Amino acid sequence: MKAVILAGGKGARLEPYTKILPKPLMPIGDMPILEILLRQMRRAGVKEVFLTVGHLSELLRAFFQDGQKFGLKIHYSYEETPLGTAGPLSLLDGLEDTFLVANGDVLTTLNLRSLVDAHRESGAAITIATHTRDVRVDLGVIQFNGSTSVVGYIEKPSYHFNVSMGIYVFEPRVIEYIDHNQYLDFPDLILRLIKGGERVRGFPFDGYWQDLGRPDDYEQAVNDFETLRPQILGEE
Repeated sequence: MKAVILAGGKGARLEPYTKILPKPLMPIGDMPILEILLRQMRRAGVKEVFLTVGHLSELLRAFFQDGQKFGLKIHYSYEETPLGTAGPLSLLDGLEDTFLVANGDVLTTLNLRSLVDAHRESGAAITIATHTRDVRVDLGVIQFNGSTSVVGYIEKPSYHFNVSMGIYVFEPRVIEYIDHNQYLDFPDLILRLIKGGERVRGFPFDGYWQDLGRPDDYEQAVNDFETLRPQILGEE
């Protein structure tokens, strides 16, 4: 099986770290976050990986090289200009079968093989790994009736959302919905697929998941890895 890892972003929310280091090389324990993901993919049966790179790509190439030391075959696809989260897929050749797609900054205990198996059984064009995230508003929320009359007051409410974990399973036909070398983000791709009559499936996951979006997320992931390492790396 093949996989695509999106590793070309600038990681602006993690500055100043990402001024000198691409986010996929941010250390978690004794290895970069991207190495953890590669190990998980290899365990799930992935043999070949495409890294879409841009920002500080020479550092990623120097560290991961051809992938041999990780038991994988790694190819690099360079974005001359930013293509969003879905656009880089249009530059890749050789994706003729079901394949994984993931952001290069995700730390999770999700079993990727189970995700792929569920996708294949569903017949969907894309399966999105999802997680429930609670968002608390630390303010009193005022509800209006459409003008200035107050009809409700909620003190510091919490809202529950199903969010993308940044991990997907694709069927090859999805590439047909992505214009070559044009900017496209995943939300727009999903809407195109739905409009085209394709089935898009969610895969709810209630285990551990953290992305490295902000400094506090990164610090949390570093702390969590020390406890969850056996589950994350399959070392149990």
